[in-house]
Amino acid sequence: MMNEVKNYPKATLEEYGYKEYKALNIIWKIIKVILILFAIFMLYIAVIVIAIQSFNSSASTSEFQGFTFDNYLQMFSRRTLNNSIKNTFLVSIIATIIAAFFGTFIAIGIFYLPPKLKSRVMLLNNIPLLNADIVTGVSLMLIFSLLLPIHRQIFGFWTILIAHIFFIFPYIILSVLPKMKEIDPNLMDASMDLGVRPIRSVIRVIIPAIRGGIFSGVILAFTISFEDFVVGYFTTGNGFNTLSIWIYTSIGKKSLFPGVYAFSTALTVVSMILIIIYALFKKGRKPHAKKN
Repeated sequence: MMNEVKNYPKATLEEYGYKEYKALNIIWKIIKVILILFAIFMLYIAVIVIAIQSFNSSASTSEFQGFTFDNYLQMFSRRTLNNSIKNTFLVSIIATIIAAFFGTFIAIGIFYLPPKLKSRVMLLNNIPLLNADIVTGVSLMLIFSLLLPIHRQIFGFWTILIAHIFFIFPYIILSVLPKMKEIDPNLMDASMDLGVRPIRSVIRVIIPAIRGGIFSGVILAFTISFEDFVVGYFTTGNGFNTLSIWIYTSIGKKSLFPGVYAFSTALTVVSMILIIIYALFKKGRKPHAKKN
């Protein structure tokens, strides 16, 4: 006969010496919430201050005289500011398109390199990222200065455009390579086995599979190019100013033109809306799980 199993009472955690400090747990939860809110506040305090100043009827940042929308209505009233905004968009858009086009194909090529050669190429790609902006700006300025005997007015649109392409190029590669690792490594060979030429395989098969990484790289590269000051300051000339350079030249005055605050706030809001729309669009395109 089998021995009967006796049901002994289960031991509780308290019997093992465990004590539940409810008060301390509540305090810790409150501290975590406070720390998270403080971190968010420190990240967005500059955006908040600019947004508040954009509605200030006074041009001085030390006092808030009243709420107004005039700054938004007048933010394009200065010709020099308009030109700097146009120049910024022009340089950033062209530099991002060129860097995204060549960077995508180069990233695909790097992915299919042998491991040793790939690590060496990635080291070369990462060096510009580790350099300080001022080192990059001064170095490019010295290189462009060598061309002054050929073209006395070389500094301007073309020099700042080349400089922006140079320092945003690595970001495209670093954004595309992780997506390349997610796809099937035999995808290229499979398409070529079906009779598709290599260049058409890249365009028709590989690029659609990594478009998420390309889009992320484009957004990152455009943002970095748009906000750049140091590299642009050393490589521009002949009156060609971007928005950041125009703001820098205006800081010496007692107050900055309020339209700059309005434009910065409007640009931030538009960027946030575009990011939300992209996130919703990406979420809506996720394939639904099949039901068994």
